[in-house]
Amino acid sequence: MDIELSKQDGILTIAFDREDKKNAITAAMYQQLADALKEAEQDAAVRAILFCGKPKVFTAGNDLEDFLRHPPSDKDAPVFQFLWQLSHAGKPIVAAVAGAAVGIGTTLLLHCDLVYAADNARFSMPFTQLGLCPEAASSLLLPHIAGYQRAAEKLLLGEPFDALEARDMGLVNRVLPGDELLPFARQQASKLAALPAASIRVTKQLMKKNRVSATEQQISAEVEHFARMLVAPEAKEAFTAFLEKRKPDFSQFA
Repeated sequence: MDIELSKQDGILTIAFDREDKKNAITAAMYQQLADALKEAEQDAAVRAILFCGKPKVFTAGNDLEDFLRHPPSDKDAPVFQFLWQLSHAGKPIVAAVAGAAVGIGTTLLLHCDLVYAADNARFSMPFTQLGLCPEAASSLLLPHIAGYQRAAEKLLLGEPFDALEARDMGLVNRVLPGDELLPFARQQASKLAALPAASIRVTKQLMKKNRVSATEQQISAEVEHFARMLVAPEAKEAFTAFLEKRKPDFSQFA
């Protein structure tokens, strides 16, 4: 399985487990993720959720070859099911990020409650470099967390940034040595799981209630633009260049 699920002591661990492909996410994996989050909401035994990857890679984002074969054509596509479940999760979500966190690997963190990073973590949201636009309401949430200028630098240029900068931006709670990351994140998830579930749920709800509607609207707007841009010439040039291992040429587009 490319997504490994395990439940222990009230914690559902969702682990990206496709290391040979840098944990790149396929449509089938998005469906697994969406289903796991949906089931977790209905499972009283699950009191906290923990996302993690491998020591050298969290996730490289979308598997571009699979993405091109199975482009998300409507709001019922697995990737959008996942985003809906993630953004509406009532239970606390902790993320442990090591290595590369590309695209959705970074934007999903905006919906987590606690985010911890290894000192080797590298974040990037290269949507413009692929002729696309942001997703997962990142065009709303990142400016809210990091401020407009910092968000603009990351979303417009799409360049990678390290764990210390992510912490300074407010995207990450704490940076730890690699071998301490997962034990610490599990410890934090265990603390959440031991607290009264209703108190955790209501506190999270109160903190996020003013952004729920705006997040839904932003995801919907991003989906419309993303779907249109996915079949535009700029994206085709970007994807072709990626597969051909060359630098894309956008100078021909106005």
